Amino acid sequence: MDKVAENPLKNRNSGDMLLVVITALFVTTYLVSNIMAVKVIGIFNILYFDAGTVTFPFAYMLGDVLTEIWGYRTAKKVILLTFVCNVIMVVCTQIGVWLPSPDYLDVTAQSYNTIFNYVPRIVIASLAGFLLGELSNAWLMEKIKVKLGESRLWVRTIVSSVVAYVLDTVPFVLIAFAGTIPWRDILLMIALQYVMKLGIEAFFGTPLAYSLIGFINHKLRR
Repeated sequence: MDKVAENPLKNRNSGDMLLVVITALFVTTYLVSNIMAVKVIGIFNILYFDAGTVTFPFAYMLGDVLTEIWGYRTAKKVILLTFVCNVIMVVCTQIGVWLPSPDYLDVTAQSYNTIFNYVPRIVIASLAGFLLGELSNAWLMEKIKVKLGESRLWVRTIVSSVVAYVLDTVPFVLIAFAGTIPWRDILLMIALQYVMKLGIEAFFGTPLAYSLIGFINHKLRR
């Protein structure tokens, strides 16, 4: 069989490939966070947060990278793409819930149904907060950059996240967990998730964003 000749033009722009990689990581991180959010973690029966809180700030970090390198318009398109991917995940996992399974796999089927029957509520909550939080984060990143210029990336990432995490965390927790856990725990969850997300992004996400942005800029200049 004859081999198809590689088109040298299609891989000419390394920036396109880098955008694809960052977009794939961004979408994956949100999908993973939404599934992990089904599990609520309790520490000493005082502090409560969903497991997705651990990975969620890295999605914001990738959103910062998208906005910093490719601008708000591109980041907005990726955010809307992620929205669609989350909807597709809900539809597909629900089809899996409705499909029959053999009796000898009944325990596995029940476990699957328990998790993915709750995922739609998590995803609806996440999408409400996601659109408010991520779009405001990208918009603020761009506006602060116009005011301050290229320097002080950490100011843009942290200040935008301070606002965006409020718009994300409050609707997410209320929609995802109202009626399933006491209101006292919901308020504690909102406060703890906000602090944890901001802390993880400040101490881990922002240094990683610096590294990624530096790496991407280096690749684009070559």
